[in-house]
Amino acid sequence: MDQVSLQLTEDGSHTLYNAELDETYHSNRGALAEARYVFIESGFAVVLPHITQQLNILEVGFGAGLNALMTLGYLDELTAQRAGDIPQVHYVSLEPFPITAQLAQQLNYPALLPTRYFSLFDAIHQAAWNTQVRLSQQFAIEKRVVALEQFEGCPASFDLIYFDAFAPSKQPDVWSLANFQKCFALLKPDGMLVSYCANGQFKRHLKAAGFSVRAHPGALGKREMTRAWK
Repeated sequence: MDQVSLQLTEDGSHTLYNAELDETYHSNRGALAEARYVFIESGFAVVLPHITQQLNILEVGFGAGLNALMTLGYLDELTAQRAGDIPQVHYVSLEPFPITAQLAQQLNYPALLPTRYFSLFDAIHQAAWNTQVRLSQQFAIEKRVVALEQFEGCPASFDLIYFDAFAPSKQPDVWSLANFQKCFALLKPDGMLVSYCANGQFKRHLKAAGFSVRAHPGALGKREMTRAWK
């Protein structure tokens, strides 16, 4: 992973830059702000109220672990406020090329968030790969070193998919119709897929796979992002 290095985004939070792809892991306008808006406010917070027992999330692209951190932090806040009525969250994240532990420790997300995020951030990055690890009473994570194409999941087992791969122009194979057919099969009825991307071919593939696709205002001045339901 020598080709991956740190960069600062406009909100002061780090992203990672992949020199091989000439692409950053997050918006240059703000990594934290983008993750919070796209995946938490427009995804997790929308689905969570409709789940009573366990919410299963599949993330395509663990990357810097930011979406996992923000999901666990949001859940932790809700649990502190409303003890007893928060569903369990099982978070499965796919990443064929994990960053090194040394690089992860340089990320500045905990310094920009409430103090309790320090321990959450460490727990996420120290969790062993390819096994389920419980990080709190309400949250378990399973980081898998595998691409979506090779991932073997049970049909109709996920309530929410975070699709956070590199842009279609950089990794077109990841955004294939076959992958979205697979995502559709992995989702439960009424499950949702959420992505920062609003690419036209991406949305056509989603519709061809059977999704109901709805444009949604994008983060940080971007015109649109995408939410799609089964």
